Amino acid sequence: MKLVSDSTKVIYLAIMIVFIIIVGLFWLDYIGLINIGKMYHQYIAKEAPSVVDAADDEPSLIEREEFKKEKDKLLQRIEDLDKREAKIVEAEKIIAKEKEKLEQLQKGLDQEKKALELEKKKYSGYKKNVIDLAKKIESIPPQDAVDIMVQWEETLIIDVLRQIDQNAAKEGRMSISTYLLSLMPKEKASRVMYLMTQL
Repeated sequence: MKLVSDSTKVIYLAIMIVFIIIVGLFWLDYIGLINIGKMYHQYIAKEAPSVVDAADDEPSLIEREEFKKEKDKLLQRIEDLDKREAKIVEAEKIIAKEKEKLEQLQKGLDQEKKALELEKKKYSGYKKNVIDLAKKIESIPPQDAVDIMVQWEETLIIDVLRQIDQNAAKEGRMSISTYLLSLMPKEKASRVMYLMTQL
C-alpha cells in the first residue's frame, strides 16, 4: 500500500520548485544580478501617473500654471509694444506739425526775401532816377527848375534837394538847394522844409 499518492508527490514537487525559484530570485537579488523591487514596481505595482507625468490629453496643473504665466508675459509684452507704438505715432504727429510750421516759416521768409529784393531793385532804380533828376535840375535855370519841382511829390523834392547837397559836398562847392527853396511858393517851401526835418 502506497503511503503517498502520485498526485500528492506532484504537488509537493511543484511547491518545492516554486520555493527554490523564490529562494533563487532572492539570492540573485542579494548578489546584485537582478532587482526584485524594481521589477515589482515595474510589472506588478504600477504607480498611478503623477500630476506632472500625466499622459492623457488634459494638461497638468503645473503645465497650466506655466502656460498662464507665459500668456500673461506675452499679453504684457503686446501691451508694452502697443504703448510704444502709440508714443511713436504721437511723436511722428508732433514732428509732422513742426515740419509744417518750419515749411510755412521758410515760405514766409522766402516771400519776405523776394519782397526785399523787389524793394531793393525799386530803390536802386528810384535812387538812379533821383541822381539823374538832381543833375538835370542843377543844369537848368533855377526858376525853371523850381517850376518843374513844385509839380512833384514832396518826398521826391526832398530826395532831389538832398542829392543836390551831396553832389555839391562831393565836388566841394556851394549847394543851390537853399536857393531853390527860396524860389518856391512860401507854403510849399515851408512844407518841404518841415518834412526834411521829419524824414
